[in-house]
Amino acid sequence: MGYPDQRFDVNLSILFTELPLLERPAAAAAAGFTAVELWWPWIETPTPPQAELDALKKALDDAGTHLVGLNFYAGQLPGPDRGALSVPGEESDRFRANIEVAADFAASVGCTALNALYGNRIEGADPQVQDALALENLVLAARAADRVGAILLVEALNKPESPLYPLVSAPAAIEVVDRVNAATGLGNAKFLLDLYHLSMNGEDLSQVIKAYAAKTGHVQIADNPGRGAPGTGSLPLERLLDELKDAGYTGRVGLEYKPGDRPSAEAFDWLPETARADR
Repeated sequence: MGYPDQRFDVNLSILFTELPLLERPAAAAAAGFTAVELWWPWIETPTPPQAELDALKKALDDAGTHLVGLNFYAGQLPGPDRGALSVPGEESDRFRANIEVAADFAASVGCTALNALYGNRIEGADPQVQDALALENLVLAARAADRVGAILLVEALNKPESPLYPLVSAPAAIEVVDRVNAATGLGNAKFLLDLYHLSMNGEDLSQVIKAYAAKTGHVQIADNPGRGAPGTGSLPLERLLDELKDAGYTGRVGLEYKPGDRPSAEAFDWLPETARADR
């Protein structure tokens, strides 16, 4: 057990960001990783030119890296936004325009997990209206994901850093997962269990793992406090990942932490090189 027994991937939207997007897959490969994930890389547009999608696919292929997780369009992320799918008007339209684009790109690179960030509460908008819109859009996203053999992920964030985001606990995200699965009958909506976010919310992480491992489709980690690499804070991440494995979780663990003041390539000293390649 322990870190060497896990399957890790690197989030290229928070690590290696000192490099242009198309150079990051090769940098991750040089650090020993073969699996990567991404937030939606084109924050200004849900529908980038095909040439840009092709260039990203080529960069992944040339590096020998496998994209295992991708966010749908989520607005300005990093930035003030936390998703678009529950935001009435233009942002919801942009999310819908992105659904098939993201799904088709995922299919082209063999990515089987698509993350749909819920979006912030908007001043003056009725929360019930936002939630109804969210369900409509999540149903569309779940169907598109299913079409390409992927799961749809619903993520809980943390209230201190995302005070307008309504899904700031594991039960809140699970409720949405269950609602989407009930509406589609597909069963491909899953929980994205991020140990950093849940710890920031003060949740009992061991209890969350016991309760929801069976509904978890992906895991992400960073230490707390600081959102740095494992060992920079006080979370018992190695033990928690063992608990996830014991509870039946067999998926990957996304490294979604900040490298600190050093180059990203130096932020993996906690993990033996032999344990970095996907298995």
